[in-house]
Amino acid sequence: MAKRPPEPPWDEARLKAESLALGFSAARICRVDEAWAAADHLADFVAKGYFGQMQWMEDTLYRRQHPTHMWAEARSALVLALNYGPQHNPLPLLERRQEGVISVYAQNADYHDVMKKRLKQIARGYAQSTGHDVKVFVDTAPLMEKPLAHKAGIGWQGKHTNVVSREFGSWLFLGVMLTAAKLTPDEPEVDHCGSCRKCLDICPTKAFVNPYELDARRCISYLTIEHKGAIDRALRPLMGNRIYGCDDCLAICPWNKFAQTAQESAFHPRPELKGALLADLSDLDEAGFREVFRGSPVKRIGRERFIRNVLIAIGNSAEPGLIPAAERHLSDGAASIRLSAVWAIAQLDQAYAHTLKARHYEGEADSAVREEWDLI
Repeated sequence: MAKRPPEPPWDEARLKAESLALGFSAARICRVDEAWAAADHLADFVAKGYFGQMQWMEDTLYRRQHPTHMWAEARSALVLALNYGPQHNPLPLLERRQEGVISVYAQNADYHDVMKKRLKQIARGYAQSTGHDVKVFVDTAPLMEKPLAHKAGIGWQGKHTNVVSREFGSWLFLGVMLTAAKLTPDEPEVDHCGSCRKCLDICPTKAFVNPYELDARRCISYLTIEHKGAIDRALRPLMGNRIYGCDDCLAICPWNKFAQTAQESAFHPRPELKGALLADLSDLDEAGFREVFRGSPVKRIGRERFIRNVLIAIGNSAEPGLIPAAERHLSDGAASIRLSAVWAIAQLDQAYAHTLKARHYEGEADSAVREEWDLI
């Protein structure tokens, strides 16, 4: 019987080969036991209050500033990227005002689940064969994956603060395996943005204070996903029909001309999550919301924030036929939903909003909702 050839060693080449074989789009290595400018950039972001309600960013600032602050033994990182490029440019969907636009990355499976399973498989094989300690991360711990991707040569952090790749444009998910081993690093990528500022200029809410500097408090992705409660009145009209996330700054990037459609079927849009009618989405009760968004990142924000977003989109639709969809929520148990319903109806028909005020104002116990009625 022929002898089985010996397994190749788990060196840098095998780490990358195994990663690509599992479906990752890119795999590169960097050292993490060196100083980097990302620490100061994050401290400045927090000091200026740009994190909004994301209090954990301030609470975990020290740990976030450097990988070794979180794990002192860390010496190297395997940085993995997974392409989620859409089949079509998502920007034209913003003109279909009776439909709700969900960010490309959230139109099917939760990428955390898809990536972490594969990343753990790589880490397990490496740790068992080499004896080196490892830890894996997919955007769920205080680790700055984007600067690591830049340092490893996956891409560079563009002016929109997201990673841009010459192969995949702005459509990459990132995962990291930290290890105590001292691996040979790859060359970092250089910034290829040049004088382009398309990602900055397209932002509906002008959330970019400067190139490479984002005030999350004005970002539609933050507002629709992280922000709890009512959204500032000045920002609501700028949100259009975006009900979960915002792809504008990603989709406009000129490097997307080299982008590839995602090969991973879990990132192909589910029909019910792409171009769903606002009228149908507004009807979702708690059980319906959980059913429609089972396995999707959207489920994590909960029904209250989601329906709030849908109502703002209804208010921006210029379609009076959607008033009944908003009116049904004037008696919702969540104040932020009632408030958003008041605003949406007033946007579509001021006179009818006055009529409804006479029916609902006196029975409204929440001061913020009453203030919204007062503005009609």
